[in-house]
Amino acid sequence: MARGRTETVLVTRVDEGVARRTPDELVVEEPLEIRLDDHLVATTMRTPGHDFELAAGVCFTDGLLAGAPVETVRYCSTGSATDTAYNVVTVETGGRAPEPAPRVATTTSSCGLCGSTTLADLATRLEPLPASRPIPLDVLAAVPDAVAEAQGVFAATGGAHAAAAFAPDGAVELVREDIGRHNAVDKVVGRLLLDGRLPATGLGLFVSGRASFEIVQKAWAAGFAAVVAVSAPAALAVATARAAGIFLAGFARGGRLNVYAPERIPSRP
Repeated sequence: MARGRTETVLVTRVDEGVARRTPDELVVEEPLEIRLDDHLVATTMRTPGHDFELAAGVCFTDGLLAGAPVETVRYCSTGSATDTAYNVVTVETGGRAPEPAPRVATTTSSCGLCGSTTLADLATRLEPLPASRPIPLDVLAAVPDAVAEAQGVFAATGGAHAAAAFAPDGAVELVREDIGRHNAVDKVVGRLLLDGRLPATGLGLFVSGRASFEIVQKAWAAGFAAVVAVSAPAALAVATARAAGIFLAGFARGGRLNVYAPERIPSRP
């Protein structure tokens, strides 16, 4: 059971020199300890909600499952979930997954793997994605506005990122929000994993922030055909997308976008 994803506090709002007390909604951030077959994987700062998806998504996109199927996901594994305030989740494979090496430090809401994985490392466990039918550019450019309609936490707080899976025709199939964009992506991937829908062949992944290397790495692991970001990509993200065969667009705003991968797209006849 997840707690509320927003919290109301009283703030002093100043408007044209006039100060007044008023309620304001803030996005919630709490630690989540993720375990794989009762072995510690990581502790990440996240917005409560869809915790099972987040834990499963982290284990999948980090390559920790190594092909092992997820049998169950549950709060805590050593006692009552209330004793740990619903802040410990265990992903269980019946011991089929290799024992993970835990991350040394807590993962903040603003970072993913923090540079611990390189493009060369990814190439050893991930194959380039098979070619899929290109999604029309006008469809990709319209995705941010379509996702915005489902960003309830952002609308209330202005402090949450969103990730979404969308179909080749632009239909938004799944939206998740979190204070961290990496967490939002893992929640989307985790939902698809638990629904038996990976690899996400032909689907696109939308992210409401920048497209970092970690975001593209997660998209590659999940098999997304395209990544559309509201903000800029990192140079390593572009190199990763090109190596993976992922279409990567950034600065997707107001019906416009920049295409970074592939290196060139065919001109219209």
